[in-house]
Parts: sequence; structure tokens; C-alpha cells
Amino acid sequence: MSLSMGLQLYSVKNALRQDFIGTLEKLAGIGYRNLEMVIRKTNEGLSLVGGLSPKEVRAQLDRLGMKVVGCHTHINEETEWEGIIEANHMIGSPAIGCSVAFFSNKDDVLRFCESFNRYGELCKTNGLGLYYHNHFQEFQQFEGETVMDIMLHNMKKDLIHFEFDSYWAVRGGADPIAWLHKLGDRCTKLHQKDLPVTTQHVNWFDVFGATSNITIDELYKTQDPAHFCEVGTGTLNIRGIIEAARKIGSAEYIFVEQDVTTRDEVEGVAISYGNLERLLKEV
Repeated sequence: MSLSMGLQLYSVKNALRQDFIGTLEKLAGIGYRNLEMVIRKTNEGLSLVGGLSPKEVRAQLDRLGMKVVGCHTHINEETEWEGIIEANHMIGSPAIGCSVAFFSNKDDVLRFCESFNRYGELCKTNGLGLYYHNHFQEFQQFEGETVMDIMLHNMKKDLIHFEFDSYWAVRGGADPIAWLHKLGDRCTKLHQKDLPVTTQHVNWFDVFGATSNITIDELYKTQDPAHFCEVGTGTLNIRGIIEAARKIGSAEYIFVEQDVTTRDEVEGVAISYGNLERLLKEV
């Protein structure tokens, strides 16, 4: 399967809030065609950012020759599945991704897997896929197993796929290429950013502690622009990641995703586009 480039729109969240349509136009001008979006629950209901309805978003994407190939949302017992499924159909998204989750022990993970399998059945019934996106906390060990291993063993293969974020794997002390091979055909999407050479304490567990209770508060502390850089400007072995993904052959998309940046957001994803495009041609 060929590896197509895309963009997770979280990378340009502030620009989208300021000028949703204008930012989409700039992204299309850079060359982005495949998008991963984010649906959030707000006091006014579900939001794709920018104040546009799913129907209006779809019209703009069609006009610009862009398409949604996945959509992140926060998944738990309060998820508004009916609205989220309807919005995904409206914008043309074929799959829903879990943006983040946190666990205190192995039982937490097992309960999450049980629920996630049910959600996978619900999505499948409604013609959608379901996938899980990792951060660093999934490489914490409970009773001798990483959270990711527990997920692999307990999430149903025919229902759940993974979107592998190599940056966060490294920040969790894991080897991203080894994990790509471990995930095998369970991995259908990749997230790619880069790690500055100046970053101290690459493994976040060296900071928070290997047995600490990782919550959203710890994740917020990682959101320092100095710890992120554009694809191809840092230390990650992106060439090796692309080679491994192509050898395995199951990942369809590699998304630029940069949580925060020291640059203008659109300028940053333009740099990442150029570098990732070159790497995809060279490898």
C-alpha cells in the first residue's frame, strides 16, 4: 500500500480559529489534500472548530479538492456517538480516532479495551472504522506489560486499528521502528513530527517517573514548543520509519502533526510538507 501524506488539523488549531476558510485555502496551496480533523464537545454542541457546520465544512473541502480521511474525538462513556457518527458521515470521514486516554493500572486498560471493542462494533455497524492514537503514556508498564501491549492483546483486530505516533513513542522510551513491526497490519495511519536536538530528558518517564499516575496535567506539561520541531529538522529517524512502514505495507497515511510550534503554524506545516514530501520520494 502506498503511503500518502496528510495533515492533522490540530497542528493549525489557532490559525483555524482565526480564519477557518482562509487557513484551509493556505493548506491547499501548500499541497495538503488528505486531512485528519478533530471534533470537540463544547457548550454549544459538537464543534469542528471555526464555527462551520459539518455540511459547510464539507462544501469547503470539496471546493478545495481536499478530503477528510479520519477524525479525532475524545472517547469515553460520555461520548455523543449519534452526533459524532452523523458529523463524520457529513464531512466524508471513513473512521473515528481516539485522540487520548489515561490509565492508572492494568484494570483501567482492560476496562477501556472492553468498552473500545463495543465502540468498534458501533462504528462498524454505522460504516465507520475506529482507531487509537498513542501518546507517551501508553508505553508505561503495568504488571510487566506496556499499555500498548495490553491494548494489542485485548482490542479486537477486526474492529480496532492503531494510528502510531513515532514522536510520542520515543518520548515514552520506546523504539518506534520496533513498534511499527509489532503493530504490523494493525497500524493503518502514522503521525509524524520531529524532536529538536536540544531536547533534554527525551524519555518523559525520566521526568514524571515510570510508576507515576499520568493524567492530562502531565500531558499539558509536555506541550512546550521547545520540545517540538518540523518534520526533517530534528533527531527522529523519519527515513527509517518510512522504510519500515512501507515494508509492512498496512499504513495508508502519514500525517504531519505538530502539537505546538515556535513558528507561525501554517509556516511550520509548510516546512514539514516540503521535507516529508522529499523523504517520501527518496525512500
